[in-house]
Amino acid sequence: MIKPRLPAIKPLAIVNSSFLFVSLVPQAAQTGKVSLFPIPVGDYGAPMSLPTSQIVDALTRITGAAHLITAPEQMGPYLNEPRKRFHQPALAVVLPGTVAEVQAIARFANTSGVALIPQGGNTGLVGAQVPLSGHEVIISLSRLNGVRHIDVAAGTMTVEAGLILEEAHNAAEAEGAMFPLWIASQGSARIGGVLSSNAGGVNVLAYGNARELCMGVEAVLADGRLYNGLNSLKKDNTGYDLKDLLIGAEGTLGIITAATLKIFAQPEDYETALVSLKSPEAALTLFQAMRERTGARLNAFELIPWIGLDIQLRHNMLDADPTADTSPWYGLIEVSRMKGGPTGTLQAALETAFEQEWITNAVLAESLADRARMWAFREQMSECQSREGASIKHDVSVPIANVPALIVEGTQAVENLVPGIRAVPFGHMGDGNIHFNFSQPVGADPKTFMAGADPVHAAIYEIVLKLGGSVSAEHGIGQLKTELLKQVKDPVALEMMHAIKQALDPNNILNPGKMLT
Repeated sequence: MIKPRLPAIKPLAIVNSSFLFVSLVPQAAQTGKVSLFPIPVGDYGAPMSLPTSQIVDALTRITGAAHLITAPEQMGPYLNEPRKRFHQPALAVVLPGTVAEVQAIARFANTSGVALIPQGGNTGLVGAQVPLSGHEVIISLSRLNGVRHIDVAAGTMTVEAGLILEEAHNAAEAEGAMFPLWIASQGSARIGGVLSSNAGGVNVLAYGNARELCMGVEAVLADGRLYNGLNSLKKDNTGYDLKDLLIGAEGTLGIITAATLKIFAQPEDYETALVSLKSPEAALTLFQAMRERTGARLNAFELIPWIGLDIQLRHNMLDADPTADTSPWYGLIEVSRMKGGPTGTLQAALETAFEQEWITNAVLAESLADRARMWAFREQMSECQSREGASIKHDVSVPIANVPALIVEGTQAVENLVPGIRAVPFGHMGDGNIHFNFSQPVGADPKTFMAGADPVHAAIYEIVLKLGGSVSAEHGIGQLKTELLKQVKDPVALEMMHAIKQALDPNNILNPGKMLT
């Protein structure tokens, strides 16, 4: 099945040149065009009626001084989000240890006009979990980290919001089960943040995103009331599905304190391969064939460009080249095998793909080390771009059939704007979510490059909207995309969102200025 290594494909020549910037004119969302002029940030925080000293005293009485951070030099881990784009201080960081303490904090904040920012592991990429105005109190759920109950027979586990995602994996596996939400930050992301951002990850294709994996939540509302929705019913038609309001709300409607999650039987084994592809069009054809061949056992189908391999190898991020040969594109495919299931499914499917010329080469993982190396190649795609300087990033999705058009049209549009820019699109081919990133031209000044980001954003978002896509696939809105949301969201949908926010948080104390402004 394995073809000899192809001749090395030379990278495109990179030409140092001045940037070509265009002037953007604001246009209505219904035209399919967007503009990203900087807009002055207003005072989104609820007006404080108490001096800082009184706020600190009140919080100290609730949690004790040991669980309140007020010294600026000690707040760094709670303020410094991964991309370091937002740089506002906080009044304090409070770490409640019980749900009752969360309720007391919310009651105090609601009556005193103190803005609260719920925070999990501080891994979010759009600034939802860090201050916007500098007048907020961060409420960290890290001490609420227990596993309350696991019921393997029912396929559920109930855990607290501060539990680290990887610890949730370990808790399920200790009972012979699996919680299948896997993301690059799983060693630090916490369940509350995972749900509040409706995280996706690499297993969405088989298991769905966070919303599909959650059966119920417990949450503290803005006024301190406790919503106890921790049911594990597969059928419940007794009204609105309130958990789905709280999941993906980025802490603007309530503070998730616990959740009932779906767990599954552990696969007996995985079959994993890296395949060489000529183009995104070939990847789409292969994905459709793999889905027909393997059905629900197709866990992941990730698309990765050659430049990602080149960067990682040049910066010694991989201990060995995990691919079969040099190719313009790669597909990382994984199929699960349940107990008693057939073996060799993936290899048989790839042999057919090779015969049909959908792939040019492939390498199958023969050990856990091989599998780990292949997945490291994929998971390091975000990190590796930082080794090349500045990067303009987009988390977008389109219908799966339109992924090739997105990549081809988006790359051409941005290369016309910025000669020498390097497109690095990668991501979840199986659900249409592409992280459409662009690394600076070789030798360019990072600050100058990032100063020209708006035309690049506008070009990509215009194509995404034309193709029927979303400008935020899995990272959320936070404080990064609030103005963009107002331009692209259906006006009636925005009115409904504002009405819900007003009903549940009339004093606007929960994460003000995030998602909605």
